[in-house]
Amino acid sequence: MTSPLPDAPGSGAPVPLPYDFDTPVDRRGTWCTQWDYVEDRFGVPDLLPFTISDMDFETAPEVMAALRARLDHGVLGYSRWRQDDFLSAVAHWYATRHATRVDTGSIVYGPSVIYQLSALLRLWSRPGDGVVTHTPTYDAFPKTVAAAGRELRGCPLGDRAGLEELLALPDTSVLLLCSPHNPTGHVWTAEELDRMAELCDRHGVAVISDEIHADLAHAPHVHRPWARHARPDGRWAMVTSASKSFNIPALTGSYGVIGDAPSREAYLRRLKEADGLSSPAVLSLVGHIAAYREGAPWLDALRDYVAGNLALVAERLNGAFPGLGWQPPQAGYLAWIDLRPLGVDDDALQRELIEVEKVAVMPGSIYGAPGRVRLNVGCPRAKAEAGVRALVDALSRLTP
Repeated sequence: MTSPLPDAPGSGAPVPLPYDFDTPVDRRGTWCTQWDYVEDRFGVPDLLPFTISDMDFETAPEVMAALRARLDHGVLGYSRWRQDDFLSAVAHWYATRHATRVDTGSIVYGPSVIYQLSALLRLWSRPGDGVVTHTPTYDAFPKTVAAAGRELRGCPLGDRAGLEELLALPDTSVLLLCSPHNPTGHVWTAEELDRMAELCDRHGVAVISDEIHADLAHAPHVHRPWARHARPDGRWAMVTSASKSFNIPALTGSYGVIGDAPSREAYLRRLKEADGLSSPAVLSLVGHIAAYREGAPWLDALRDYVAGNLALVAERLNGAFPGLGWQPPQAGYLAWIDLRPLGVDDDALQRELIEVEKVAVMPGSIYGAPGRVRLNVGCPRAKAEAGVRALVDALSRLTP
């Protein structure tokens, strides 16, 4: 199924390649969720958005070249994901980036990570069963679990005893893991993952590990795929996509690795026969293959650039409010900021940000964590500077 290799590096030294992350790309008028539809969530149009977790960067030029070549072919008929170009690209990526051997026979396709979560929840649990996840929680998890008729049971991040108690409940069926964790950016250690694997094995709990942020771990932190910690034939799945790391979510498409053969075949029957989704988006396949075969240098440069944005946030925030002691996340481009030491009212802060600063920043309440905000800095440095400046100015007006 899978086997470990020596740990891959989290991020190396800055890559001196001519990738341009500073030049803004105008996303307005492109049906862009973050820019064109900011009013849907915040009630006001034309705010500068730091919201939904996509980036304002063009994808890797290697990916764009592959997409253009495929479009130039001119025929966009039905396609197959079960072919060597795609499967071997995934295996290559796991071996070179995540120090893990993946059996290509264990790989499955899905139109999205959330689709895979939903299908696997229905496969491994019954209506009314408990599904455990860590809190604060990525906001799609509660919606997906509720839609499946299961009960979400939240365990605060770092509460080891609480996690064991929830997993031991007789009607707990699934641990829904976010690795690295969204929204906090926590990268799970080997010891943490081993302990979760042992508890789930002991209590007969299946594991679905959403690893869509895996490629964005910042050094010295190293993402470790769930496959390296689970029993090879156990009930577990890793579900992921290149969409976050290479900024291609609009292409749709995801993939997973499912541990045991009966579950894998049951999932694929649902995909093909019940849901009619076996023919993949061909441009997603092309994008994944190009990203995983040729996109590593671009990704290294992107990650270094994002780390610079996060360092800027830390410098400005801690300079204005030393008591925060804010540290950048261990993974990703989402700055999860705990503002509780400042004693600022959440609603008042949102009014200042929206009405005065004209920016949209995700409130922590969306993830079940009042008193925090999530600031997306997957963007050119000038925009990141504008976002943190707006946050500091708004906070300054609300604090003594």
